[in-house]
Amino acid sequence: MKAVMNLQTALLNVRQMGEADRLTMAAGTPTNELMESAGEAVAREIVRRWPVCPVTVLCGPGNNGGDGFVASRLLAEAGWPVRIALLGSRDQLEGPACHHAKRWPGDVEPMAPAVLDGAVLVVDAIFGAGLCRALEGPARETLTAASYSGRPIIAVDVPSGLMANTGEALSAVEAVLTVTFFRKKPGHLLLPGRLLCGEVVVADIGIPASVLEQIGPDTFENDPRNWVSDLPRPHDGGNKYTRGHALISGGYPMTGAARMAARAAARAGAGLTTIAVPEVALPVYAAALNSIMVHPIATPEDYARLLSDRRISAFLIGPGAGASDETRARALAMLATGRPTVIDADAITVFQGDPSVLDHAIIGPCVLTPHDGEFHRIFDASGDKLTRTRMAARRCGAIIVLKGTDTVIAAPDGRAFINANAPATLATAGSGDVLSGILLGLLSQGMEAFLAAAAAVWLHGAAANEFGPGLIAEDLPDLLPRVFRRLYG
Repeated sequence: MKAVMNLQTALLNVRQMGEADRLTMAAGTPTNELMESAGEAVAREIVRRWPVCPVTVLCGPGNNGGDGFVASRLLAEAGWPVRIALLGSRDQLEGPACHHAKRWPGDVEPMAPAVLDGAVLVVDAIFGAGLCRALEGPARETLTAASYSGRPIIAVDVPSGLMANTGEALSAVEAVLTVTFFRKKPGHLLLPGRLLCGEVVVADIGIPASVLEQIGPDTFENDPRNWVSDLPRPHDGGNKYTRGHALISGGYPMTGAARMAARAAARAGAGLTTIAVPEVALPVYAAALNSIMVHPIATPEDYARLLSDRRISAFLIGPGAGASDETRARALAMLATGRPTVIDADAITVFQGDPSVLDHAIIGPCVLTPHDGEFHRIFDASGDKLTRTRMAARRCGAIIVLKGTDTVIAAPDGRAFINANAPATLATAGSGDVLSGILLGLLSQGMEAFLAAAAAVWLHGAAANEFGPGLIAEDLPDLLPRVFRRLYG
């Protein structure tokens, strides 16, 4: 059964946002009124953050420019010195933009870097989410000059030149604040867009949330509101087996990755966690682990017998496994059980010669957790991150977690989360192994794979944020309890 997403966290692409506007106008709200509310929101956020100072507002020829005219008028009425520069001529404005431009009582100058003279703040209301080409001419020259001057830039909807659907930046410059409307767009969270938006404020401009039921969004910001009610929790009368038994295939001589994943699985709530290891590696693993069980494997038959234990509820293979035929065979054996399985690291790479073998082997809940390099080995690397993650999930029938600062989690049915809480400190050896362990721990307790993947990614980022600078991967599992306490509370 498909989980119901929290519509407050929905991300709307350009087409969907246009449909939200259309439905709102069809229900009786005039376009002029929506534009007035949008410009008012921009002015309000500026007044909240800065003292009265000279502002130059850069307006484009469309609705984004109309928002800029409204913000300019309201700031001027509040006593702010405002200067407007327009891309194109006033005579070319149409519809609500023309209406609000006529309400501006002052001069309108042509777009050029000279309009920045004397300004303390710059408002970028040139192009909004609908732009699908690079900036050029006076718009590009003026924004570039504003950026080089170090003046704070406030973007209306998105920084001009930022592709709202993909996060791609076509000559966009960095804003300190972006005021968008109704819901965020994917480009506010995907890189490099997220780095150019600064603080993002989502303003209510009178679009009713009910329009989302007609639009049917399929992309969401990864937020606990979407999965916290499904998060496994200990309950009275349970035991270690009812809390799930997680099994990790451990490698040798690289033993640290599997050990970190095992600790993470246990901290994520798995009642039992076992690492299956080559006999030669048994002393290494056993000496380093206490509550984690270690099971020696001498032959393929030993491995098959272990997988046949129905008390084992979820599997993980990849961390420290080595890109070998043995890893490939063990991954296929795990998948053949039909039980929840996480495929990570080397266990992804081993299928690069014939990815269709992996696709056909996935018959039960499965999550693949590649970074970009591993993704490129078995999937088509073309397109933006959201599109290619979705296509990969659809092709192989698994949940795909394409890792990074802007991790995307996609399901075969097209639903996707974009994560935004991962700090830069997670770029450290072994952090991906911990992520796969957290995910394993949630799956072993029966959490649905798409929501478990989203929760694991968010928990991973939240744990890193708890620690701050100096983080190493070994720190992460022990930070999980305080994150869980806040979620449960």
